[in-house]
Amino acid sequence: MTPTDYLAIGSIIIDDIVYPDGRASMGVLGGGGCHAAYGIALAGQRPGLVGLVGEDLPPDIRARLDADFDTTGLTSTHHPQIRGWQIFEWNGVRNEIFRVDVIEPFMVHPLADDPGIPFQAVRGLTLLREARFVESWRRRFPDAALLWEPTRAFMLKADREAFLNGIPHADIVSPNLHEAATMTGIDDALEIVRRLLEDGVKTAALRMGDRGSLVAKQGDSQAHLIPAVALDVVADQTGAGNTYCGGFLVGYVQTGDVVEAGCYGAAAASFALEHVGCARIPADLQTKWRQRLAQAQRGVRPVPL
Repeated sequence: MTPTDYLAIGSIIIDDIVYPDGRASMGVLGGGGCHAAYGIALAGQRPGLVGLVGEDLPPDIRARLDADFDTTGLTSTHHPQIRGWQIFEWNGVRNEIFRVDVIEPFMVHPLADDPGIPFQAVRGLTLLREARFVESWRRRFPDAALLWEPTRAFMLKADREAFLNGIPHADIVSPNLHEAATMTGIDDALEIVRRLLEDGVKTAALRMGDRGSLVAKQGDSQAHLIPAVALDVVADQTGAGNTYCGGFLVGYVQTGDVVEAGCYGAAAASFALEHVGCARIPADLQTKWRQRLAQAQRGVRPVPL
């Protein structure tokens, strides 16, 4: 079996998705951790998935997880499996409304010091957690490249001080544009990236939906705009940003180049957009991956910082 060199730490959620035109997709496999693991897998690596699953997780969902991911890092709880409405507005804003009473354990556990986590050393990990957990995961995996994707509910103006405290422990910080604008009070994407770098972020990957992403690292004189991969049909936006993070992480570890990492992220996100929920890895992945990675690479544009 392929070794597990990459981890996705985050939530596994059953999504009930409602689109602006009234269509709905019910009982869909989702969650930020799951989608980040999907991005790692699309980039050619077998990811370990670390998170909490409920006592009533449907067997077919568990079988899906086991098929593509190393699930030995999943911890079972007696709470019902977390499930939520994902309601999209016409402007692309997503509203999440949970359908169970117990939510917090799924957003927190397992903790970094949990002895039941079987992974000892990995090359990289994506972390979808609040700032207060970043340091402990850094201590758990001190030599791994750590991509921190702050949780949506955490990115408010009142969270800025805590956000600053999390930055030193991450190699890459990747918020989305809406969340970063809410927390910083800045609307312009380039200004947000400048602020992130001023705050001490080593590598910033600002995700901007269909506008692509803006990436930069400390010491650079310019950022780079990575285009979104063009698709004939976008089936579902849910989880595309998390999938980007998984792809970005693999690109960053394998190449050491933030621009190339951004192209990996864009290629990975394109697969998520084509399907409702976290899909199975396509049989023709390698051919499609090369094509989409090349498309992203051709569209890269430098932007002066």
